[in-house]
Amino acid sequence: MKVGTGFSNHGDSWESGRAVAEQALQAGGIDSAELVFAFCSNRTDPKAFFQGLQSVVGEKVPIIGGSAIGVITNSELSYTGHPCGALAVQAGMPFCRIAASDGLNYGEVNSGKNLAEQLGAGPDDQAMVVFYDSIKQPPGPGTPPFLNSSMPLIEGIEAGLSQRLPIYGAGLIGDYEFNPTVQFCGSQVSSQSAVAAIFHGAVTLRHRIMHGCTPLDGIYHRVTRAEGGIIFELDGKPIVDMIDRLYGNTDWQRTTPVDLLTIGIYQGKKYAGVEEGRYVNRLITGVLPGKEGICLFEPDIMEGAEVQFMARDAFKMVDSARQNSLELMETIRAEGRNAIFGLYIDCAGRSAAYSKTTVEEAAEVQNALNRFGCPFLGIYSGVEIAPFLGKSRGLDWTGLLLVFVRD
Repeated sequence: MKVGTGFSNHGDSWESGRAVAEQALQAGGIDSAELVFAFCSNRTDPKAFFQGLQSVVGEKVPIIGGSAIGVITNSELSYTGHPCGALAVQAGMPFCRIAASDGLNYGEVNSGKNLAEQLGAGPDDQAMVVFYDSIKQPPGPGTPPFLNSSMPLIEGIEAGLSQRLPIYGAGLIGDYEFNPTVQFCGSQVSSQSAVAAIFHGAVTLRHRIMHGCTPLDGIYHRVTRAEGGIIFELDGKPIVDMIDRLYGNTDWQRTTPVDLLTIGIYQGKKYAGVEEGRYVNRLITGVLPGKEGICLFEPDIMEGAEVQFMARDAFKMVDSARQNSLELMETIRAEGRNAIFGLYIDCAGRSAAYSKTTVEEAAEVQNALNRFGCPFLGIYSGVEIAPFLGKSRGLDWTGLLLVFVRD
């Protein structure tokens, strides 16, 4: 298999698409691409970028991906200007099936079932990778954004498949303002869509999840009032007032998403020690106009659940990226397998500019994959999807490293 990547930060969107495609083919020594992953920021015209890609790879080659706040490759990392990137694959054999489904904002479950029905099932299927539109409705004056949820999308996919597959992927966002996004759905550019690929045959996936949050005070709080992706009360008290006291002011209410603080659900045994890798953390996307509740990226925290306030830990974030990336690549080598290429799906809140750190944690992933000579493409996303504690689920504030391997 031949793989190559390309990167551009050109203001001309069509030219950017042409450049990243040409770079990817040249870097991989590719004669004819069979699959292209491609992403661009909201400052790029997505249709012109897509057409620029097709001018090089052809209109019959499926292109999947869409919006991203920033792009990461083996040599580049940028979320300013007009960052765009592509990864092209020439396999010389069938290795994936692709499908897309629109109408995500009218029902994630149905979109998931539609994807599964189109893709079908095969005896050699290994895993699914899905990219979907995170933005159901962008924020308005004084109102937070409303988001499409990964949870019902995954439920729909699993209900439609005749066999259980690990599901990986990303909820796509194109900027920190939660403006509308696009998805590259094989042969067209769309919105309110999900696009998925099932990988099969000799291609298998390995993954690691990078964490980076720690309990703020270790206190468990019970959700006493919630609806969908909104939490109104903890322990019978207004949650907005509780967070006001944590910050010592109300300035946090004006940020989207909220800086430094997340809501964590611990999947381990209470009071038996804390394992960072057993937390599912949820970003706070904003406050309701009447200040009566907070909105979360995912609607999976129900009334009666026990949660903790979590603080984002920059040092743990960087250490986790370094350790997990190297361990994954070393494990693949020890198994006698060949790492073909990687995808890094990184929460946009983990960037140095947003996290206010002096180093980029994604640079640790760059270093690890470069050390093992593995080409990869990374993006800054809204939600990361991966199997976690026995179930495929949407994650927040994580980095997800996928490595595609062959014997």
